[in-house]
This record gives sequence, C-alpha cells and structure tokens, in this order.
Amino acid sequence: MPERERGRRLTIADVAKHAGVSKGAVSFALNGRPGVAPATRQRILEVAEELGWTPSQAARGLSVKRAFALGLVIARDPVLLGSDPFFPAFIAGVETVMAERSHSLVLQVVRDAEEEAEGYRRLARDRRVDGVFLTDLRRRDPRLKLLDDLAIPAVTLNVPDEESPHPAARLDHEPGIAQAVDHLVAQGHTNLAHVAGPEEYVHGHGRREAFQKALERHGLPPGRVEAADFTAAGGREATQRLLNTTERPTAIVYANDLMAIAGMNVAQQLGIDVPGELSVTGYDDTELAAHIHPGLTTVRTNVFAWGQVAAHMLVSLVEGNVVADVELEPPELVVRGSTSTPSTRKGQRT
Repeated sequence: MPERERGRRLTIADVAKHAGVSKGAVSFALNGRPGVAPATRQRILEVAEELGWTPSQAARGLSVKRAFALGLVIARDPVLLGSDPFFPAFIAGVETVMAERSHSLVLQVVRDAEEEAEGYRRLARDRRVDGVFLTDLRRRDPRLKLLDDLAIPAVTLNVPDEESPHPAARLDHEPGIAQAVDHLVAQGHTNLAHVAGPEEYVHGHGRREAFQKALERHGLPPGRVEAADFTAAGGREATQRLLNTTERPTAIVYANDLMAIAGMNVAQQLGIDVPGELSVTGYDDTELAAHIHPGLTTVRTNVFAWGQVAAHMLVSLVEGNVVADVELEPPELVVRGSTSTPSTRKGQRT
C-alpha cells in the first residue's frame, strides 16, 4: 500500500480515506457499534485487513472508554501466595481467554481487607480496569456493596451468602466433601475429623458444613473440626492437635490438598502409617497430589476451567451484556493410596 511503502505508520484516517467514509464510521465499524450499514461495515473491515491496519489498545480504549484490562485484587501475604496452587491455575485459565481478545490482567496483592478496599477504589478512580474478579468470598462480604457503589462490573467466584448484584461462576463444594466422607464411611471409618479453612470464608464455612451434613446423613456423631488457614503450616498445626490425643481419628478430611499433604507428613513423623493407621483426603487435586507417596485421595476441581468461565463472563459483562450465573461441572473424588480400610490399631495412640 502507498502509505506503508513510504514507511509511515497507518492510521484510522488512512482506512477512512481508502474506504471512502468518515473516521467515525471506521471507529463504529471496528468496535461493533450500531450506526453503520452492514455493507459499509463489511467494506471498512475489508479495507482495514487489506491495509494490514489494527487500532492500538490505547486508541480503542479512548474510542469506547474502556481500558481493555480486567482486575484481580488478592488479600494475602505475598510470601504465602506463592505456595497457594489455586491462583496460578486460575490466572492461567483467565489469561487464555484474555489473550484471544488482547486484554490484559491487572493484579494487585495486598496484605489485608483495608488495603484491598483501597485497591478497588484506586482501580475505579484511575479507570485502569473494566471489571474485576472477586475471589475468596467472605461471609457477609462488604466488597459486594463496595464494587456496586464504585460501579465496577464484577464476577464472583462462587455464590455469596447474601443477595448479590454480581453474576457468579458457581462451583458447589458440597458434593466433593460428601463423596470423600461417603468413600471413607464405605471403607468402615466412623471416627472422622475435618481440617477446615477459615470460617470467615464462604468456601471454608461451606466445606465444614458439608462435612458435618455428610456425617449426619450416615447417622454418625459430629466429627471433630480443627480450623486452619489453607496453608501447609496451618494444616500441620491442626493435624498435630488432632493426632496428639488419646482417641485420635481414623480418617481426616482436609479442606485443601496443601493442608492434607502437610498433615500426612505430620502423621508419618509421629510413626502413624498412612493409610494403615490413618486415612487422608484432600481437596482440589493439585498436580503434586498424584506424585507423593502414598498418592493423595482428593476431590478434583478444574480451577483452570473456572478461570476461563469467569473470564468469558466478565468480558461479556463489561461489553454491556446481561450475564447470568454459570454452574461449573461438579467436583469428583479421585481415589489414590492415602485411604484404606481402618485397621484394628486405629484410634489408639502410639
């Protein structure tokens, strides 16, 4: 093309000139906005392709008042975040969708809820993102109203415990925990315990409730619950409290794999055989779960797909579409070597 041959950067004006339309018509056509006849829109798209011209993200953002970026604010100690297998898988799923659309992800890691709220306010004030992912839902979560007040489109990871103006990418935790309990009871376990996540989180509370409901369904008494924080250190400490008793459980259902793997290590250090004297189940089916000894029986969830679904939802939302909740495939139990029939020695402190 003449402009390219002269080494000059092509602009929207060049497309408009070659198509015989105004620059406004080119902008409307390329951004899919109404007001351009179908034949004209097709001609503009063909000319743009022939010239090899695409608008810059900055130019697109100015034309449609969008940042072409989505936000994720995580309230975690940065030192601990690296050990959490959830977020790398979730972000990878998000990025596969955003890369197709030339969007970017703005990630902020903060230390507490106060900094987190300010992070959302800053994103809204600076117009750095078009929408955000709301993770780690809390019970009676104040962020729901905050994002609504800031007019930031949001998709929540799972359903809040109160009315929410935001669509949710839903994953029902109860079936996975129920399957773990069913599996252990079918093997003959009656003395089960649970290492739970923080009660303030909706998913931590939900998995604890699912554990107790499953025991009740089997006619078993409430199991002992030790609260932890989803970290390996927290899982280790909770396991030590459970095992350093005269009537220790014969099986422990953990709220995530990280705590389960740490708990197995504690048992082995105490001379308790897994699964000979203690059966263990996890949750998430992280990559490491299949490669430890014995392999971890755990509940499989597809966090990568969760990221993809949430990203599709949020992009559609910021484009002005009405977005309903999306239900993800239910979790399923993956049985490996960390569970077995209880031996006669179980429940007796060594």
